[in-house]
Amino acid sequence: MTEIPLQALDDFLLNYHVGHALLLLFALSILGSLPLKSGKVLSLNATAFGVLFMVTPASQAPITYRYLGIVLLIVGPVLYATTRR
Repeated sequence: MTEIPLQALDDFLLNYHVGHALLLLFALSILGSLPLKSGKVLSLNATAFGVLFMVTPASQAPITYRYLGIVLLIVGPVLYATTRR
C-alpha cells in the first residue's frame, strides 16, 4: 500500500476551509434526500444547514457562507410550510 506524502496532502487541503466542507456536505445531503421525494425533509435539511452556516465562526469561513445561512434560514421554513408531503 502506498502512502500519500503528507506535504502533498497538506498543500491540497490548505486551499479549502470549513465553509467549503459544509457546502459539500449540504450538496451531498440534498442529493441524498432527493430520492425520498419529500419537501419536508428537504426543508428541514435546508434549515439545519442554515443554522450550521450561521454558527460557524467567522474565522473559519468567509462572510458569504453566513449570508447563505441567512437565506437558508428564510427559505427552509417557508418551504416547510408550503409543502404537502
